[in-house]
Amino acid sequence: MGLVKKYSVIVKEIEHPLPNIYVVVFESQNGKFRYKPGQFLHLTLDEYDPSRQWPESRCFSIQTSPQQEYLKITYSVKGDYTKRIAQELTVGKNVWIKMPYGELFSTLSPKTHCVFIAGGTGVTPYLSLFSSEQFRSFESPVLYFGAHSEQYNIYKKEFEQACRFNPSFKIISKYEDIAGLLNIDHILQQNSLQSVYYLSGPPKMIKSFKIFLASKNVPRSNIKTDEWE
Repeated sequence: MGLVKKYSVIVKEIEHPLPNIYVVVFESQNGKFRYKPGQFLHLTLDEYDPSRQWPESRCFSIQTSPQQEYLKITYSVKGDYTKRIAQELTVGKNVWIKMPYGELFSTLSPKTHCVFIAGGTGVTPYLSLFSSEQFRSFESPVLYFGAHSEQYNIYKKEFEQACRFNPSFKIISKYEDIAGLLNIDHILQQNSLQSVYYLSGPPKMIKSFKIFLASKNVPRSNIKTDEWE
């Protein structure tokens, strides 16, 4: 996982592209951000005192690659704390984060036959990989991205960049209002039992997809999930 460090950060940008969806960019005030693609952070709005315990916080996937100067997250307002973040976080505000956590993309994971499945903002941990130099070495990766509608696909620029990084990358987007939900049975039929399946999105989706893949004898070591909530 690497050494966890606490960073004092300044909110550099805030975007509000959709109702209840926010994109936030942070700039470090105490050294370069150090992490690996697929990792996540803890963000707190309360003042951090090194002599005391870490205050209440929430986890968010890191969206940017380690090569980038700034750090970006996307979140949806779902509970009291994220409501508070939406209300209190402003450009120029100084807050604290601690990171990194998680090992979604370990150095031992295969780079062939990789199938990335994401529902909504669940795509964000993948974006940190797709925009990194590491992604160039993946062989014919494919992303199945599901969203409520095309309006909710706010990642088109990142997807285009990923395709430039790796021309063999294939993206299949499915919008619920037109074609329904992602279908794990169809996804498996289009790939193989030997593929490596990454799952990220709503907890119910992750759980049902994981159970289905296991029931079809996909090796458990080939089913990797982003489940930190």
